[in-house]
Amino acid sequence: MAAVQTRSERALNRVAIAAVLVITLIFLAPIYWITSTAFKPRNLATTIPPTVLFEPELSPFVKLFTKRSQLRGAPTPEEYAAAPWWERMVFDGGEKIVRSGRGEVQPSGYPNRFMNSLIVAITSTVLAVGMGTFTAYGFSRFKVKGEADLLFFILSTRMLPPVVVAIPMFLMYRVVGLNDTHWGLIILYTAFNLSFSVWLMKGFIDEIPKEYEEAALVDGYTRMEAFFKIVIPEAATGIAATAVFCFITAWNEYAFALIMTNRRAQTAPPFIPSQVGSGLPDWTVIAAGTFLFLLPVAIFTFLLRNHLLRGMSFGAIRK
Repeated sequence: MAAVQTRSERALNRVAIAAVLVITLIFLAPIYWITSTAFKPRNLATTIPPTVLFEPELSPFVKLFTKRSQLRGAPTPEEYAAAPWWERMVFDGGEKIVRSGRGEVQPSGYPNRFMNSLIVAITSTVLAVGMGTFTAYGFSRFKVKGEADLLFFILSTRMLPPVVVAIPMFLMYRVVGLNDTHWGLIILYTAFNLSFSVWLMKGFIDEIPKEYEEAALVDGYTRMEAFFKIVIPEAATGIAATAVFCFITAWNEYAFALIMTNRRAQTAPPFIPSQVGSGLPDWTVIAAGTFLFLLPVAIFTFLLRNHLLRGMSFGAIRK
C-alpha cells in the first residue's frame, strides 16, 4: 500500500511539474516574441510561418530613437559610404533619418516619453506608499470612529475601472489647467494606488507587536520617533512589496495617459503603438520600444523579489 501511494505521489509530482512548465512557457511566450521581434529586420516581422532563426540587428532601436521619412530613390554610393553604420541600417529599410538644417539628427519622442514614465511612476509610487503608510499606521494603532466604513470607502475608489472616470477627470483637469502635465498624472496615479497602499500596509503594520512601540515610548521616544525608528524598519518588507505593486500599476497605466496627455507629459504606453513606418505599422520599432519599456519594471521587481513574495503571502488579506 505504501509503495502504491509513493508511486501515485510521484505521478502527481510529475504532473504538477509539467503543469508548472507549461504555464511558465505560456507566460514567457509573449516576452520571447516581443524580444525576438525587436531584433528582427522589418521584412521578417510578419512572415507566415514566423521566422525563428534570423540574424539579429539594431535597426529597430535606431528607428525608435530617431525621426525618419520615406526614402525617395536609392542613396548615392557617396552618401551611403559617408553615412554612419547605424544610418545605413535605415537606408537598407527604404527610409532615411531626418536631419535639421545644420545636419543634426532629429530625435524621436520616445526618450522624452520614457523619461515622463519614470518621473510619473516614481513620484506617484513614493507619494502613494508614503501617505498609505501613515494612514495605515493610524488605522492600525488608534481607535478611529467608523473605521470599517472609512476603509471600505478608501477601497471603493478601486471598484470603478479607470476609463469610467477618465472623461469627468479630463473635464475637471481642463478647468484647473492640469491636462498634459506631470502633476496631473501623478495626482491621478497616487489617488488610484492609495487605497491599495493603505490596505496592504495596514496588514503589515498589524503584524508588528505594539509592545515594541510601548517599550520605545517608556524609554522616552516620542510617537513619531517610535514610528520612524521602530515601525518603519519592521515594516520595510511591506513597504517594498507595496512599492512594487504601485510602481507596476503606474508604469503600465494606459487609459489616463492616453486621454489626459498629448505631448508634454505623455508617457510611453500610449506613444509606443503610435510608431509607424512608411505607410504601414513598423512592428519591429513597436517591439523595440516595448522591450526597453519592460526593462525598468523587470529590474525593479527582480531587486525586490524577496519582499514581493512575502507581500503576496501576508498583508491586507490577513486578519
